[in-house]
Amino acid sequence: MKISEGELRRIRLGPAEDDEEGLLLVRVFFTATDPAAVIARAREVLGCVVERVDSWPAEEEWPEILPSWFVERSAPEVKPSPPEPVFDPADRAAAWLERWQTTTPAEEATAGKAPWSLSNWLFYFDLDEEEGGGDDRSWWWWNAGTDAPGTGWIDVATTGLPFGTGTLYWLIEASGGTGPGY
Repeated sequence: MKISEGELRRIRLGPAEDDEEGLLLVRVFFTATDPAAVIARAREVLGCVVERVDSWPAEEEWPEILPSWFVERSAPEVKPSPPEPVFDPADRAAAWLERWQTTTPAEEATAGKAPWSLSNWLFYFDLDEEEGGGDDRSWWWWNAGTDAPGTGWIDVATTGLPFGTGTLYWLIEASGGTGPGY
């Protein structure tokens, strides 16, 4: 079974009994005052996205499609800078490594924790080979629930560990959850 099959059904209704054969499922925990509400909001947003993967809307249409609360919690769109000159990938990697090695512990701790812009978050679901990164998506919604007061979880199917969690963690945080992790 291809793990993307049935994702919209699982978002809305949960998994069917025969869904779990041979898949790597990871449980991501989070805390919240009302974890059931976080799950409902995450389902609402992801459902809007997944039901449109086959006919991907234009970027400017998404603020009208997605729930307004999600749009408002996302970072503002940044106007693209002029393209950087193309240079050797090894030089690019060395420049990144130098920037990373000179960051302070406080900067390292907050790297990647800021709100995502809509276009950056949606990029990872867009299957278009030239404009999107959805063909390289690393998690798919499987199930969700709550264990104890203040604690919720979302099960995702993934192709391996570690996997890219940024889009999932932002979905949880924008939906009102805190401290997502597996």
